[in-house]
Parts: sequence; structure tokens; C-alpha cells
Amino acid sequence: MTDASTVEEDTEGQDPYEPDPRRWRVLGVSLVVGFMVLLDVTIVNVAVPSMTESLGTGPGTIQWVVSGYALTFGLTLVTGGRLGDAFGRRRLMVVGLLGFIASSAAAGLAPDALWLIVARLVQGASAGLLTPQNSGLIQTLFRGRERGVAFGTFGLVVSVSSAIGPVLGGVIIALAGIEDGWRWIFLVNVPIGLALLLPIVRMVPGRTDDGAGRTRLDLLGAVLLGATVLAVLVPVISFEGGARLPLVLLLLVPALGWAFVRWEHRVVRRGGAPLLDVGLLRRTPGYASGVTVGALYFTGFTGVFLVLSVFLQEGRGLSALEAGLLLCPFAIGSAVASPLAGRVVDRVGRVLTVVALGVMMVGLLALGLAAPLQGVPLWLVLSVPLLVAGAGGGAVVSPNMTLSLADVPTRMGGAAGGALQTGQRIGAAIGAALVMTAYQVAAEQAGDPGVALRWGIGCSLVLLSAALAAAVWSWRHEPGGATRSA
Repeated sequence: MTDASTVEEDTEGQDPYEPDPRRWRVLGVSLVVGFMVLLDVTIVNVAVPSMTESLGTGPGTIQWVVSGYALTFGLTLVTGGRLGDAFGRRRLMVVGLLGFIASSAAAGLAPDALWLIVARLVQGASAGLLTPQNSGLIQTLFRGRERGVAFGTFGLVVSVSSAIGPVLGGVIIALAGIEDGWRWIFLVNVPIGLALLLPIVRMVPGRTDDGAGRTRLDLLGAVLLGATVLAVLVPVISFEGGARLPLVLLLLVPALGWAFVRWEHRVVRRGGAPLLDVGLLRRTPGYASGVTVGALYFTGFTGVFLVLSVFLQEGRGLSALEAGLLLCPFAIGSAVASPLAGRVVDRVGRVLTVVALGVMMVGLLALGLAAPLQGVPLWLVLSVPLLVAGAGGGAVVSPNMTLSLADVPTRMGGAAGGALQTGQRIGAAIGAALVMTAYQVAAEQAGDPGVALRWGIGCSLVLLSAALAAAVWSWRHEPGGATRSA
């Protein structure tokens, strides 16, 4: 259906908007790419024992297979978004997907641990080029209520890919065997990625005239932002692996962040094209608070799956597949709530995020109280709390993205979306380390995995309380925070 009669103005009031009749098909292709990329964040978690045994190495080395992907993923998100803004989404998606396919093949065929780690680093960097193109395309192709629906679908992909990763990983290992099952976790990306190349080339829009003349990349800005992200993520990842010395890098974060902001202001004053117009944080309604809410939400949310997986496998003796299947109600709740939230967020506004966070926290509280109980079937005590938590979580991600990016100019859509997702990746890494540390310390002190699970979920609830406070502040203080018209 063509909506050519509907013409709206761009966010900046400059360019007319005429809906692309292929916009929903383009979104479908880009979301399949996004699902594949985000799935690789969690799908390898259940394969760690298999990789350790097959490659004959220690868990500390294999930890970099898991964390290295998150490191380079977070490192390239903003730069990937800015490159998409300047050179076109299609070009960046093709380059990123080719890199992802090649590195997935290299990881699946890796003869040793070093080869596998390098392949995962390249795979993560390729994912960082691909992911911000989703939000950039939504900014360009959709307006009003349709944009909320599109972001709702994207939020569904983000939530479900995180929750379903351990399940699919467990299925693949069960089918392919312990020895080589981990290889197929990577190799399955190759045929899927190749099948997506043609639709991307044929349907995804290339660079528009709006991107012409602004194709010079802010290299110093990219270096400064990359150094800032590295100074945050390397200590966190090293802490998960047991190393403490890299924590000193955190002392560099304020100086590097300040240098990045100063440089970006200078680029803007000189009429250049910044990597990320940091003025968006100050003058764009909802953007700064949206970045904060998103980062804090992922800080509190990500570690829950990690401690639950450990609790079910080590504390209750379940297989990776059984543990993954028990976590499915969260994905089901997210799948139902996320698109529904996307449809109503333009009318309800930030209060939807506030209520959704509250619902999720109620679900997690019930989970912490019920899951450690003895003599009760696990599926019974897990299903309802996880379903409630999933429904709340699904109604957080998509509305927060919609509200955060609603007033961002389309020329910065990719970079702004990349910054939003960088906050999510950093939050996820920090949250996983904090919640897992709380679980491990409690397990050592109490010797009871049930008590440890309660401490881990309690830590998650404290972190989510900070996200709730940020959402409430945004709702109460920002113009249009309570309601937003289409």
C-alpha cells in the first residue's frame, strides 16, 4: 500500500517526508540482520564448556570469546551509525554483513583459541557497523505512530534475541554434539547472512542527497570515543575473568569523556560533521534521559539471565537446553508486550516506561522469592514470574527507543541510535559483572545456590530501581514527558 498522499515534514522541518511503499519489507530484512547479530551476544554462553574442552584451553581464555564480541560491538556502534548517516545504510549493511559472515566462518573453523578470539573481535566490530543501521532506517522511513510500531518491533528483536539465545545455543549443541556443536553456533550465520545480502542490495535505500558533502569522518572524535568505551569495557571484562589491575583504566574515563565532548563541540562550531553531535543531549527532548534509562535498564536486566542459567545448571543440575527452555516465558512475555507498547507509546508517553519497569521488577521479585523453593516443579515457579518480567521488559525497550529518538534529526539518526545502543552494551557488560559477582560471593559465603540466586536478583532489582528513578524523573520534568502526540 502506498501512502504517497501523506506528506509530513522532517524532524528539522526541512525535507518533506513521503512514505516509501517498501518500508515494511526493508524493516523486515534489517530486523532479521539485527536478530542474528544480537543473538550472538548470548548464544555462545551455553557453549563455553564445549569450547573449553574442544580447544583444550582454560575458562579465562574462553571468557574472551564471549566478552571480546561485546567489547568490539560496543566500540564501533557510534562510528558505524555515523558512517551510515554519511555514506548510506545500504553500503554499511553490505560491508558489515560481509565482515560478519567471514568472521563467523573463521570462528566456526578456528583451529585454536587465539584464532577464535580474533574472529570474535572482528565479528563484534562487524555487528557494531550493522546494528545502528536499524534505528537509522526507522528514523528515515517512518514517522508518527508508524515509527512507534517500527521501534516496537525492533524492541521485540532486542528482547527476544537476548532471551532466546541460550535456548538456540542449547538446541544446536544438542543436535551437533558436545565436541563440535559450538562450531555450528557460528557457522549457521554463514548461509543466513549470504541469503540476506541480495535483499539488502535490492531494497535498502542508499545514500541520499542529505548525506552528500558530509562524508568526512570525524577521526579524532572516533578515536576519543573509542578510547573512552575501551577504558570502561576492558576493566569490566577483565574483572569478570578475575583480573583486577585493568580497573585502573577506569580513572581515565572522565578525562577521555571530557576530551571527546570538547572536541565534538569544536567540530560543530567550525561547521564540520561531528561523530556525534553531543548538543543532542542538551537540546533534544527525551534523548539524554532515554540514553540514561536504557543504559541503567540493561545494567539491571542482563545479569538476570546469567545467574539464572548458572543456578539452573550448577545449582539444579539441568542441561543447557533444559535451562534455556525454562527461560522461554520471558521471551514470550516480551514478544507480546513489545509491539503492543510500540503502538501506544506515541499517545501514552514516558509513563509507559515507568509502569513497564515497575511490572518487570514485580516479576523479578516474585522470581527471587519463588525460584529457590524446594519440592516445587521449576517450570511452575519460574513460568509466571518470568512471563510478567518479560512483559514488563518488552514494554521498556521499544518505548524508550521511540521516545529517545523521536526528535533526533534524521541526519544524525544512525549516530544517535548508536550512542543509545552503546549505553546499552556498556550497561549490559557492567550489569553482568555486578550481578554475577553478587551471586558468586553469596554462593561462597552461604554454600546455597538458592540464597545466591536471591542475592543476584536483589542486586539486579537495585540497579533497575535506578532505571525506574531516571524514568520517573524524565516523565515528571521533561516537556511532553507524560504524553507525546504523533
